[in-house]
Amino acid sequence: MKGNQIIVLTQKHNGRILQTVAKIEVMPELVAYVDGGCLGNPGPSGIGVVINGCDSGPIRIAKWIGHQDNNVAEYVALMEALQCAVSLKARKLHVFSDSQVVVRQMTGEYTCRSPRLYSLHWTCRKLARALKFSISHVPREKNAEANRLAQSALRRRTKVEVADDVPIPPVAPVPAVSGGSVEPAAPSF
Repeated sequence: MKGNQIIVLTQKHNGRILQTVAKIEVMPELVAYVDGGCLGNPGPSGIGVVINGCDSGPIRIAKWIGHQDNNVAEYVALMEALQCAVSLKARKLHVFSDSQVVVRQMTGEYTCRSPRLYSLHWTCRKLARALKFSISHVPREKNAEANRLAQSALRRRTKVEVADDVPIPPVAPVPAVSGGSVEPAAPSF
C-alpha cells in the first residue's frame, strides 16, 4: 500500500447503539511545484504552489505575501507546500523549485547564513522532517504554472491598492524578516 492511511470516523446507528465505523483512505505521494516572485527586489510579492497527486485533483495556491524580497518569497512558497502536505497527512513530498538558493540550502549544499532567511529555512526543515521530503531544481520554463500563480497573486494585490473597487479577500502578509540573532526562537509546534 502506497501513501498514508487517513482514517475517517463516521457514526452508524444500529438500533439503540451508535457505533463508530472506521473507513481507511490512502493518501498518495505528492509532487509540488513552487515559486515566489516580486515586482522589484524587494517589492510587492506573491507565491504560487501547484500540488499534484491528490485524489481530488491538483491543488493550486496563489497568495499575496506583502513587501518581500525574492528569496523570502521562494521560501514562503516552499513553506506553503510543506504545510499543505503535512495537513493532508502525506507521507512523501517531492518539490520542484526554480530557486537554486532554496534548493541548495534545503539539500545542505549551501549553508543558510542570512539572518533574514534563517528562520524560514529552519521552519521549512522542521516541516520537512514530518514526511519523506525531497527537492530538485527545475528550469523556470518547467515551473510555468507556479510562476503564473505567483505573478497573478502579486499583480492582483497591486491592482487592489490602485483600484479599490476590485473585491479581493484580505490575506495576512508574512512579517518582514530583519536582522538580529541567527538562532531562531523555540517553535510552538
